[in-house]
Amino acid sequence: MLSVEEAAIPAVKVITPKKIGDQRGFFSEIWSREAFAEAGIAVDFVQDNHSLSRPVGTLRGLHFQSPPFTQAKLVRVTRGRILDVAVDIRALSPTFGKHVAVELSAENWKQLFVPAGFAHGFVTLEPDTEVLYKVSAPYAPQNDHGLAFDDPALGIDWGLPLSELTLSERDRKHPRLAEMLRFFE
Repeated sequence: MLSVEEAAIPAVKVITPKKIGDQRGFFSEIWSREAFAEAGIAVDFVQDNHSLSRPVGTLRGLHFQSPPFTQAKLVRVTRGRILDVAVDIRALSPTFGKHVAVELSAENWKQLFVPAGFAHGFVTLEPDTEVLYKVSAPYAPQNDHGLAFDDPALGIDWGLPLSELTLSERDRKHPRLAEMLRFFE
């Protein structure tokens, strides 16, 4: 059993799996094809990814893959806490360029379902944060792209001063949405 809530952009879902606990610990079914399909999320995941980010303020993203390798993602935190962000890059969407930001943590047990057609990124809010996420298409380097995390047109508040963020060199160099518009036509 799981709880599914629509985020500010209805295609994005906040999912809280049921947790059953006793003196030994807990058990939780975090993904079930059948349960998700019953909740209106019919997706087949093909790969699981796991990241560890040591410092607070580690920002990964905003990443996406172009067709035919667009990816839906199911993101969860097993240790620590993140602000998880999904940006709508579906060209014909009324929410194109808008974003959803949700805090995910090992404590709140929430997951974020990010459908295909969204750029995705997160920033760590605690040290030694571990993030696991499922994707619906394999990594395709030739289709791998990104958006500038600090693009003013996106208006993302990462919850920390930009000067305190740690990014890869690649993530610092992504273009702004306006520079990518031809890509979404």
